[in-house]
This record gives sequence, C-alpha cells and structure tokens, in this order.
Amino acid sequence: MKSKSAQKVKLTSYDDLFGTSGIEGGEVVTSLPIRLFHTFKDHPFRVVDDEKMQETVESVKKYGILVPGIVRPHPADGYEVVAGHRRWRACELAGLEEMPVIIRDLDDDAATVIMVDTNIQREDILPSEKAKAYKMKYEAMKHQGSKGDKFTADAVGEAAGDSGRTVQRYIRLAELVQELLDYVDAKKIPMVVGEILSYLKLEEQGWLVDAVANSGIFPSKAQAEKLKESSKAGELTEGVIYAVLVKKEGGNSGVTISAKKIHSYFPPAYTKSQIEEVIYSLLDEWKQNQGEEV
Repeated sequence: MKSKSAQKVKLTSYDDLFGTSGIEGGEVVTSLPIRLFHTFKDHPFRVVDDEKMQETVESVKKYGILVPGIVRPHPADGYEVVAGHRRWRACELAGLEEMPVIIRDLDDDAATVIMVDTNIQREDILPSEKAKAYKMKYEAMKHQGSKGDKFTADAVGEAAGDSGRTVQRYIRLAELVQELLDYVDAKKIPMVVGEILSYLKLEEQGWLVDAVANSGIFPSKAQAEKLKESSKAGELTEGVIYAVLVKKEGGNSGVTISAKKIHSYFPPAYTKSQIEEVIYSLLDEWKQNQGEEV
C-alpha cells in the first residue's frame, strides 16, 4: 500500500481549489514531509507566532491545509518553499508531519515572482518587507526580459494594486540600512523621508543612525533633503549630520563629537553616566587651569 506521502490528487483547474488563477491545468498536489522543506533564499516576509498564526494553527487542526503550498526541488536535498511559509509554520505548531504542496521546476526569477505575488497582498506587511520584496521581484522581472523601468515597475506592483511610482519608492527604501528601515517600520521616520535618506551612502547612513540614537531626534523631510544635498556635494560628515538634526545654523558655532569617537577613549565596561562624569571632571580641571593662566 502506498504511504500517505505518495498519494496524489489530480487537479482539473486552479479555480476548483483556490478561486483564482495561477495553477496550470493538470498539476498535482502531493503530501510531503515538512522535514524536507527549506525556506526561500532571502525570504523578505516575516513568519511570526502571533495571534493570527494561532488562528491559522487552530484552522489547520480542524480542517487541515486547504490551500497547498508551492515548492521546487532544492539543489542540495529536499524542497525549497516558494509559497506557503506561514502554512508550513502552522503545520509545525499543529504537530503535523506533512503538508500538501505542488512541486514545480522553477528557475530563480520565476520562483521569486511567485513568492512575492503570493505574499504581497497581505494586510500586515511592513514597509521594509514590501521594499525588499518589490526589489527582488523587480530584479527578477528585469532578468526575464521586461523592457523599460516604468513598465517593469508597473508590472511589479500590479498584484498588489500599487502604481509604478509607489513601487519605485519602496525599492528606494530597500537601499536603507536595517536600522533606518526599522525606524520606518515603527513610523518614527515617514516613508517619504526614508526615500530621501536612501540616497545617502551606507557609511553616511551609519553616521545618521548613531546621531539619532545619541540625540533622540529623527530627521524631518526638510532635514533629510539637506542631508541628501550635502551628501551629493561630498560635504556630509558626522558633524554636519548632528548640526542639521539640532538645527544649528550660523550664530554660535557648535562642537559635536561622535559617540563612537568618545567611546574609543574609555574601557568597554564604562556606562554613559561614568563617561559623562569623567568628561565633566576633565573640563572643570581644564577650566581651572585656564583661569590660573589668565
């Protein structure tokens, strides 16, 4: 007798199972052990054990997996999950050892497009997830021969109903370092500001991350534009970033020392308060010495 993992169900149409288009006629659903699964390389979407996941788990326990995942043969062994990472996780949490899937022989570009399109319409997607996903799909479609940046951007956003301009804005966000992307996700930096900051060099973005952490000030749109202009002119430094954030323009000249440079003078175990105490003590001593010299 054949094992359950070998049982296959013939599908006459995708609509019979999903209600939308996507699976070619004649494809089969196979139940595979989830221990053979590998996550999609650079998968940009979170799989979180939250309340929604628990609802999915309860549904899986009652009804099983109603919508099969899509996998492709893994180059080493087993299968790479193209669509169905949340269902895979739900199976694990529900104690299931197998999951129904459709096996497809897909190249990297085709697999990327399917992976993005099957996730991009979810309501809880973070800007960082969408940014990375759109960048992946955009590059995949360019490899496939899409002509023209605008045409490709429009095609990338079609599945989610996003315009080409919106897609391009998200793709720009993908150029941000992770710390700045996290601020965009947390809505501490608006998306339009994040898009402007994405034009800063990676080192400059690192300086900005330090400046925000030390000052507690997040750049406004006008400040982001100033930083972008300074970067383009080759004039952006750590000091300029601090000056822009605290709006020190003209008048009394401010002096800014980066936290990284300050920490280089102290043992790693020193706390912020200990460092401040030493600095103020040294400044007081210097001030007294200056008075004696006068």
